[in-house]
Amino acid sequence: MPKRTKIKDLLNATEFGQQVTVMGWVKTFRNNQFIAINDGSGINNIQAVVDFNNTDESLLKRITTGAAVSVTGELVESLGKGQRVEIKVQDLEILGDSDPEKFPLQPKKHSLEFLREIAHLRFRTNTFNAVFKVRHALAFAVHKFFNDQGFVYMHTPVITGSDAEGAGEMFRVSTIDFDNIPRNDDGTVNYKEDFFGKPTNLTVSGQLEGELAAMAFGDIYTFGPTFRAENSNTTRHLAEFWMIEPEMAFYDLDDNMDLAEKLLKYVIKYALDNCSDEIEFLSSRLVEEEKQKPQNERSELNLIDKLKFCLENDFERLTYTEAIDILKSSKPNQKKQFKYLIDDWGADLQSEHERYLVEKHFKKPVILTNYPAEIKAFYMRQNEPDEHGRKTVRAMDILFPGIGEIVGGSQREERLEKLEQRMHEMHVPAEELSWYLDTRRFGSAPHAGFGLGFERLVLFVTGMTNIRDVIPFPRTPKNAEF
Repeated sequence: MPKRTKIKDLLNATEFGQQVTVMGWVKTFRNNQFIAINDGSGINNIQAVVDFNNTDESLLKRITTGAAVSVTGELVESLGKGQRVEIKVQDLEILGDSDPEKFPLQPKKHSLEFLREIAHLRFRTNTFNAVFKVRHALAFAVHKFFNDQGFVYMHTPVITGSDAEGAGEMFRVSTIDFDNIPRNDDGTVNYKEDFFGKPTNLTVSGQLEGELAAMAFGDIYTFGPTFRAENSNTTRHLAEFWMIEPEMAFYDLDDNMDLAEKLLKYVIKYALDNCSDEIEFLSSRLVEEEKQKPQNERSELNLIDKLKFCLENDFERLTYTEAIDILKSSKPNQKKQFKYLIDDWGADLQSEHERYLVEKHFKKPVILTNYPAEIKAFYMRQNEPDEHGRKTVRAMDILFPGIGEIVGGSQREERLEKLEQRMHEMHVPAEELSWYLDTRRFGSAPHAGFGLGFERLVLFVTGMTNIRDVIPFPRTPKNAEF
């Protein structure tokens, strides 16, 4: 095969008259003459101009949307509007035909719902080309940030025998034959016959194993798939998603917040600097989409301004108690416009409350700290009770506009007796987590960490509104296609 040049590179070329070869997929074919070709290297197409008078008619008929082609010709300055360069075709080969009667992605606007049904083909649209280029850039930026900070990247297990969150919403991993389940004398399942000889699950978090590594390396992070068997059919939940979870020895809650804010600003800036074409396209797409909404539901800032706004402002930091006071006296609460009204301290904040604080009250990203112990996980460091006797933990959540919670973390409880007491109160079996408690038995140290939901980050940076549109093949209740 001839050596090809990527279209993204050719669109920036300044030397005309050179012979080039491009290979890609036909986006459109107009007037039996103009082929728009994209090879996935960038969001923009290159135009190839065919001399239809001297091209076999049967070949022209095979230039259809979706067909893979190889084009060789002279790179010339374009006379048409909308492009700077084009290729004057000398040789054209169809690498793979695409039947226009059957190919579902014709050159017209398709709904995101329809594209989810053909997720195996939606990468070929401009929208998803842009979304997954941004996703790639953000993933690369995460690794670069932590590498440059001296962190060690740990691969924590996907199959685990523990429930890190104590939530119980886990997918079981088993090789047991469901048609012939081995039973104990009392009728319970005999897991000794299973592959691992005990009940095992898909992980909900790499945090507990990450803490073990932090107690040796100092600063570590994990970045991998996590699973929740929650029956949540919403625009913000997935059953399989990716999490970034750093754990740092000798960090307190303030250090933890500083690192999380620094990470978010770094990766957003990286995407803006390295995916300007894609983010520009997604910003324009969002403006068009919002034209369908009533004026009061439209975003105050366009996508690019919203991203820059997060970079240019320090995140507002306040305690859960301060947030409750703001929410209790807010107009939506007093006028009973919240679906979940805030009556008293101890309420578990919902997305509507988080978004009110970010989008209406402070109009900037918010970090909430010191949540009630009752609504948080067992491993979070306990504060001394306040003057009202209320128990809180050194938790922190970062709330973003349009998203709500994007980061959840805490200073971890490093005191063995306090941790054991909390586990007992929350019915977390200490004997199963003896290996975890060893970090508190041998050289325990103050430490902290957080989890950043990667898809929620991608959702924010791309301006997409459904989390199913920022992961290649979404896994949701009753849906495991492709």
